[in-house]
Amino acid sequence: MAKINHNNFIDTINNIMVTAKDEGIVHLQAEDDRLTGRTIQIKGKKMLHFGTTGYLGLEQDARLKNAAIEAIQNFGTQFPLSKSYIAHPLYAELENKIQEMYGITPIITKNSTLGHLAVIPTLIRDEDAVIIDHQVHWSVQNACQLLKLRGIPVEMVRHNNLDMIEEAIKKLGTKAKKVWYMADGVYSMYGDYAPIKELMELSIKYNFFYLYFDDVHGMSWVGKNGTGFVFDQVKELTDKIVVIGTLSKTFGASGATFFCQDKEIRNKIKNFGGPLTFSAQLEPASVAAAIAAAKIHLSPEITTKQIELQAKIEYLNKQLTNKNLPLISINNSPVFYIGCATPSTAYNLIQRLYNEGIFLNLGIYPAVAIKNTGIRLTISSHNEIEDIQMLVEALDYHLPKALLETNNSKEKIQKAFGLSRKEEQTTVGKFENKFKNIIVSEYNSINNIPKDIWNTYMGKNSVTDYNGMQFLEHVFKDTRDTFNQSDFYYYIITDKKKEVIAITFLTLSTWKDDMLATESVSKKAEQEREKNPLYLTSRVLSMGSLFTEGTHCYCNNSHEYATEAIKTLLQIIEDKKNECKADSIVLRDFTQEERWSKTILEEGYVQIDMPESCVFFNNKWDSIEEYKALLSKRSQKHFKKEIEANEDLFDIICVNHLSMAQLERAYKLYENVKDRNWAINTYKYSFEVFEKMNSNSNWEFILLILKEDPFKEIVGVMFAFINENNRYVPELIGLDYTVSSKYKIYKQLLFQTIKRANYLKIENIDFGISASFEKKKVGATCIPKIAFIQTNDNFKMELLNTMQNDFK
Repeated sequence: MAKINHNNFIDTINNIMVTAKDEGIVHLQAEDDRLTGRTIQIKGKKMLHFGTTGYLGLEQDARLKNAAIEAIQNFGTQFPLSKSYIAHPLYAELENKIQEMYGITPIITKNSTLGHLAVIPTLIRDEDAVIIDHQVHWSVQNACQLLKLRGIPVEMVRHNNLDMIEEAIKKLGTKAKKVWYMADGVYSMYGDYAPIKELMELSIKYNFFYLYFDDVHGMSWVGKNGTGFVFDQVKELTDKIVVIGTLSKTFGASGATFFCQDKEIRNKIKNFGGPLTFSAQLEPASVAAAIAAAKIHLSPEITTKQIELQAKIEYLNKQLTNKNLPLISINNSPVFYIGCATPSTAYNLIQRLYNEGIFLNLGIYPAVAIKNTGIRLTISSHNEIEDIQMLVEALDYHLPKALLETNNSKEKIQKAFGLSRKEEQTTVGKFENKFKNIIVSEYNSINNIPKDIWNTYMGKNSVTDYNGMQFLEHVFKDTRDTFNQSDFYYYIITDKKKEVIAITFLTLSTWKDDMLATESVSKKAEQEREKNPLYLTSRVLSMGSLFTEGTHCYCNNSHEYATEAIKTLLQIIEDKKNECKADSIVLRDFTQEERWSKTILEEGYVQIDMPESCVFFNNKWDSIEEYKALLSKRSQKHFKKEIEANEDLFDIICVNHLSMAQLERAYKLYENVKDRNWAINTYKYSFEVFEKMNSNSNWEFILLILKEDPFKEIVGVMFAFINENNRYVPELIGLDYTVSSKYKIYKQLLFQTIKRANYLKIENIDFGISASFEKKKVGATCIPKIAFIQTNDNFKMELLNTMQNDFK
């Protein structure tokens, strides 16, 4: 639901990383004079190292070190020339050793990221198509963006979802010569695997289906000669499989390798594979270290090292399982992931483990869904059994304490990772008397809440006063329009003296995932919705509703139990999401200065920017000249030329009831706007909504009719709600685009709305979101807003990002 643009994505990641950095968990600095692999010193404290990706510990092997030193002495620190011209003297030996390991001629690249950039654009032809696993490494996804510039279809599927993969194969296979699936052999967060054997079966079933594997985390610790997980599974590389491996990480040196059976493809990549041509080659020290590592891989020693590491992996698996710790994926890879669900629990637990002298890594968005935050720990040959035992005992001791201190539980972790199918039942009033200092009441209708209480705290903007909420329930609760049907939930938190601390309402409804995406993304999604109306949609539990904007949650921040109330409310909302089986939670519309941001983020939410909210304040003036004085000099010129000059061309009528013919015309004009408005892509409201508006005394309609029109057709309409708390709410608009541009009808309606509210002596107008520029010109103030989102996984957000970058 986020506005999908590069800046927003970067800002979101930056906010998360800043928080993690402030917690002292990321962007740390090793302080050792010498590294051994077993320990690492941070902030003056020596810690056991459970964060390396050098699983066999070869980076500390004396043979690799000595080879690198000798190479520097003989050949210098670098060989500063493109390898396309000439390779330094050690390259040929390395290529021969790697070929001996695999039985295939390799291409050696500077690193795997540059390797993907070299291989993918050359390997994939214009007539091909690509499917990517949504957890495949960033470097693969990034290289695939170059394909879109050439109009090559790139589609994303859920992680290891064979049904989605096969569906995409069938779809893309009708128009592509080859369909490539790109995945990791071993995934870097959970340590789980690609379903290689099943994928190979699909490649046999569909003769145009090919496989591309990044196996950098599967290298060395498994397979004959340490050739990696993928080669261990496929046994023999076919002409339908290509693999990127690594000479760094477990291999112990630096660089990456590419393997395929097709000599012609290999030659094309080597002759002109982007970074292979224009980037510097591996330094002599790196090549020499890789040669030394290759010799180890070609000796019986590699098998001994693999067996020794596997024994430690099995030991850790057994210990974690016996302690019933939340291990997310149980397998024989050296990567383990302990689920924490919320960032606050992960921060707490990591700090506790740091204090115990144990270093491991944070797993957080975007590497995993924010609600799947946890701890990644890795096992290497450097770790001793007693180290592993200490790790397990520390986890077993500190996890319950971290859970308690952050209001979390193992059951919540199981739900967050889909490990439990138990659903708790929620009933009205179930929270009464459950808490020490506060009382929580849940209601399923506004009619069960005293009107004065609601209007005092929640009825001061938009269509959210008591009458407005009755209207919303009447329109959306039992509607025949399934796309806009909503369930309503109200929560009031008080202290024991019945003083209100917090109050909010939520709706459960269907949202288009591209609601705030760019126009190009929404247009592409709508093409799919012609066949499947529920394509890229989610069941969303949201503060407020899609029909409202503004303040959707009140909290008395000065109350002594305010923090308890907010934390409780967040837990209640999450429980309700689980009960309703919603896909995500959206908490909106907060200002940038939201006091509770840190608390919300730590409970597993991502902060995003929302469209600005436009409000016309202090609508008090007695003449047009006084009104114009409220505007800037530039806006005054705009008003005179485009609004004031055209006003006399219209009959301007304000009514609170339309004839059926007028209502049908007004609805048609609304449809005109909705069909063109891609800025906020929601489902179109049915005619039933407008019929109920027309019979509700809180609604009125500002109509524009051209005086020169003999048929007196409505050419513009503003659908406006009158909030009883001195608020005027122009909720929806309708335009006749055949004359709109000529007569500036949209701008005229904005002014007539201001004029009507002024006549009614209503001082504040909620102009809503979108079209901020035009609303500013008539005197509205634009207020930046943020929202907090919690999703079950990252898939749809990442899919929208790939659609955003689809250049076809």
